[in-house]
Amino acid sequence: MAVKIVTDSTSDITSDLAQELGITVIPLTVFFGHESFLDRVEISTDDFYNRLAKESIFPTTTQPAPGVFVDVYNKLTEETDEILTIVISSKLSGTYQSATNAKNMITNNCRIEIIDSQNVAMGFGLLVIAAAQAAQGGASLKEVTDLVNKRISHSHMVIYFETLKYLAKGGRVGKAQGLLGSMLSIKPILTMKDGEFSPMTRVRSKVAGMEYIRNFVAGFPNIDKLAIEHSTTPDDADKLADILSSFVPRESIYHSTVSPVLGAYAGPGALAITVLEAEK
Repeated sequence: MAVKIVTDSTSDITSDLAQELGITVIPLTVFFGHESFLDRVEISTDDFYNRLAKESIFPTTTQPAPGVFVDVYNKLTEETDEILTIVISSKLSGTYQSATNAKNMITNNCRIEIIDSQNVAMGFGLLVIAAAQAAQGGASLKEVTDLVNKRISHSHMVIYFETLKYLAKGGRVGKAQGLLGSMLSIKPILTMKDGEFSPMTRVRSKVAGMEYIRNFVAGFPNIDKLAIEHSTTPDDADKLADILSSFVPRESIYHSTVSPVLGAYAGPGALAITVLEAEK
């Protein structure tokens, strides 16, 4: 029986891709005041960002309860005895702990591995895709787990922010704390380091941000996968795809929209790319 891959909605795996690769996506929850919505299930990305722009209240988020993972694991054990779960960095969310608690509640003989990706969005979404492709190719649970653990350090994410106020309000600013006092005209570019956000540089415009991203991608001679994400600017994502098509064919670049749960921290206007280096 093939290994089943489970992830959470902050991986930004699209529904079509999840279906194609047999990936089970567990949603986190986003709140506007007392209203709660399952990420991309009960609120779409368009509806979320429309509300984010119009409402004065900052949204909040929470991880899935362990029982949600238990239900998914029990259902998947009807099809397999090997499950790999890959989730958002444990420094940003309690999702890893929920998945681990759920694993300890499963009483059958199904083998379950949980991986803390130490990343966010397509920073680990590309790892999920690689895992699912390996599983479809017949790899064992150990082989797929080893593959992901080996490649975590080869996934490189760069995020351009229009503003850090959402990240700061949500308490996820991490090592980028020193950028909060920057002039409003300065746009921060962050990466993920040791499971949390870390500053890379500051630019004065989105055009300059795209140029920085282009130069960053140019530094990788062997790219296995490349992903582009945006929160509210699909045209900018398309422009970035054109810019990066000299490194990876445009049709091979993964595209996604930053999920509502992540959008609560990224805010409008964010752009992100992830480079997954080829195995050496």
